Amino acid sequence: MSLKPQALPSLLGYTADDLTKLLKEEHGQPAYRVKQALEWIYQHRADSVDEMLNLPAALRTTLKENFRLSPVEFVRVQGSEDTTRKYLFKLHDGRYVETVLIPASPALYGEKSDRHTACVSSQVGCAYGCKFCASGLDGFTRNLTADEIVGQLMAVEKQAGRKINNIVFMGMGEPLANFKNLNKALDIITGHWGLNIGARHITISTSGLAPMIKKLADRPQQIRLAISLHGATNDTRDKIMPVNSKWQIEELFDALHYYKSKSKKRITFEYILIKGINDDLEQATILAKRAKSLGALVNLIPYNTVEGLEWVRPSEDHCYKFRDIVRNHGVTTTLRIEKGHDIDAACGQLRLKQETADGKIESK
Repeated sequence: MSLKPQALPSLLGYTADDLTKLLKEEHGQPAYRVKQALEWIYQHRADSVDEMLNLPAALRTTLKENFRLSPVEFVRVQGSEDTTRKYLFKLHDGRYVETVLIPASPALYGEKSDRHTACVSSQVGCAYGCKFCASGLDGFTRNLTADEIVGQLMAVEKQAGRKINNIVFMGMGEPLANFKNLNKALDIITGHWGLNIGARHITISTSGLAPMIKKLADRPQQIRLAISLHGATNDTRDKIMPVNSKWQIEELFDALHYYKSKSKKRITFEYILIKGINDDLEQATILAKRAKSLGALVNLIPYNTVEGLEWVRPSEDHCYKFRDIVRNHGVTTTLRIEKGHDIDAACGQLRLKQETADGKIESK
């Protein structure tokens, strides 16, 4: 059943403190009711308030009348030969978001490979217009709420039948442009009463919002940071990343050094290799020097074809040459021949196709 345009708020957007205020202060419930409700939501994964049998009937009725549980509606999944899965979810206003479940990839972020990573969206569309990305092809619609962010994770776990143990905010949208809701979602995701996923297993990817990087650095958790760099000089980055006109590389790296002073976690530079745009071998040398100044990792990704864009991926041989130059400067470097290339896994492609079919986007 489709969600109503004016949907009730979801309990997934409530922190333990929020729920305490709701149940104890507003409804006069004893403190242990908060613990019971949280256990039903995050441990037992109740599908409805009716399942919360140790809550009083009157309280269940009140919760049902004023709240819902899942803020996202599963639409469909695309699977690939390498077991990557891409999930499409419908929101209460008829918009769509995508979440990708990625099987283990050795040393992608310096962790062990026995994990499944959820690539989570933070916005519907994106306002930052990175030239290689499908997320912003239809522009920006709105921020996702904290419950919609958390809801993606819980819905993927339910659909996949497996536990997520690694999260990257690298799906649709710019996470740091939705900092307030992101921050609350992180409280729920990392809370021992919530999804209980350690901060060290969470990576925030940003196109380079320097002031917000500093705000993230001040959060008292060791969350990993990945930078969508895609150009080692301002001239090159300007061709790909419009955000660079606001916060150029010098200001970005000032923020990164501040982040590094606050966090023990290594920064990762994401660098999509695009033929004739940013794959010049001189860029590899400059990239290596910038990465080394921060002790950062470099993750090289051959361009993932997006329908409607003219970019081309370099040859595999050229990608390896680029990698070797960076690596020979003493920088830990991976070349990711990405998973999910056969399922429209570039962020936003599945959502664009669905919204075009629904008539929300005119076919070009």
